[in-house]
Amino acid sequence: MSWILLTNDDGIDATSLQILVDRLHENGHKLVVFAPSENNSAVSMKISLGIPLTVVNRNNPRENVHQYAIGGTPCDCIIAALDGGLKKLLPGIIPKLVVSGINLGPNMSQDAYHSGTMAAAREAGMYGVPAIASSWSSFDPEGMEVSVDATVGLVEAALAVLPDAPANLNRPHIDINEPHLTSWPKKSARLWSNEPITALRNAFAAGEMFLNLNVPRGWSGEYSSTRLGMRWYRNAITFSDDTSTFKLGGSSIDVDEVERGDVDADMEGMASVSCLPSWPQTHPLEADVELLAWSLDNSPEGLPIWLQ
Repeated sequence: MSWILLTNDDGIDATSLQILVDRLHENGHKLVVFAPSENNSAVSMKISLGIPLTVVNRNNPRENVHQYAIGGTPCDCIIAALDGGLKKLLPGIIPKLVVSGINLGPNMSQDAYHSGTMAAAREAGMYGVPAIASSWSSFDPEGMEVSVDATVGLVEAALAVLPDAPANLNRPHIDINEPHLTSWPKKSARLWSNEPITALRNAFAAGEMFLNLNVPRGWSGEYSSTRLGMRWYRNAITFSDDTSTFKLGGSSIDVDEVERGDVDADMEGMASVSCLPSWPQTHPLEADVELLAWSLDNSPEGLPIWLQ
């Protein structure tokens, strides 16, 4: 059984993370946790440049479970683990997959830009490791056990199509001509058209694409392959009586309908699974958007077709 690296943005003591650790361990998986020592929600891809990061070994008594509290952000945790921390602390351990979460609260639509949970998954992808971000789309933890079920189900499906270890950890080799990558600014050559499922699996395995899971309250037990939807945070600013301070926190949310949107699937009681590019738009390693569209069009219900 290969190793899984876990992190989150709610902090290492978050109940959702520890329940996920328990469930994955019960399933026989070997686990390493590098998670923030404190809550780091909504920090996006913030990193702690030039600041010493504390590392505290939580000394987990279970076999094949190692937990470290890192005094930094979710991206700090991933960088610390993959860029030398694991090699120093646990020589020989190379994760097959990174799982970030389970976050308390949704990470859909433009949350993709703010979420520390999603940022950690994206950072792992940039280091060449396949990754999943997982969120419970409610701020009330009651009933969130179903999000563990959905996350474990997606993890098992992902592990089944992945090689035992990342082929290009830390990216010592770069090939911008891989069929699953963008050909921008040229028109898409669709080099993947003969084997789209292979191309999608390769994109995921290489870290050029990560998965974003959101599980709604009252989950139906069904997954839906989605894209990012549209939701708008309104009246985000609260003023103090003397107007000397502002406080951020959306008091209302408006939703626009989007075909195959993650927000829409969530409202229908389905767990949304979005295939998202790890690299910024126009970057040479950006996943071909036409390939992502093919996956969406050919996964009418349930998990993305390349995971089935």
